[in-house]
Amino acid sequence: MTTDSFFALALTGLLTLFLGYVLAFAGYRFFAVLLPIFGFLFGFGFGAQMIQALFGGGFLSTLTSWAVGLFFAVAFAAFSYLFYLVAVAIIAYAAGYALGVGVLQALGLDFGFLVWVVGVVLGLAVAGAALALNVQKYVVIAATALLGAGLVVGTFLFLFGGLPPAETVANPVRTALQGSPLWLLAFLLVAGLGAAAQFRTTRGWEARTYNRLAEAGWSTV
Repeated sequence: MTTDSFFALALTGLLTLFLGYVLAFAGYRFFAVLLPIFGFLFGFGFGAQMIQALFGGGFLSTLTSWAVGLFFAVAFAAFSYLFYLVAVAIIAYAAGYALGVGVLQALGLDFGFLVWVVGVVLGLAVAGAALALNVQKYVVIAATALLGAGLVVGTFLFLFGGLPPAETVANPVRTALQGSPLWLLAFLLVAGLGAAAQFRTTRGWEARTYNRLAEAGWSTV
């Protein structure tokens, strides 16, 4: 490995680790800033996995998967930035999708159309429940703690376990669940500590809701 490639690898790992840490331990407080970034990453992985599930092949193995991944990445990032409720729905959907896919693959199922559909259905169920039950704060805290912990563990597996970086992007929660029992324990510990820290530091504090199109004078009707 050359010095330049090692530096790029280390820098990428540190940035992803930092994002995972902030997401897990302060995801709700910095919701408006973090969610467009996370929306881009999740959208990219989700779009590429959709093409993989529908047409087969490997993750990001075709130009179409890259194009669709970038489309979802930009769309999720933009809508997360513009609309608070959409951002809540996306982070809730991401958590449900990641859990659905991650658990099935941890049980030994290969990623394919069935696994993808289960992830999509569970993601929609979690997002719908978050909005319908008006428990956005608690869903955001739980989802950011879960996904942030997945990024933290996935980054360590990427840096020290030989995990391809694409696997971390595709589904960090699945990566953590499929690791050794020690990595699974680390994932659960980081997620639990992150959620507890967020509940403690945001007690009595609510994130500001936003509709940036309306705030800029654009009609959303």
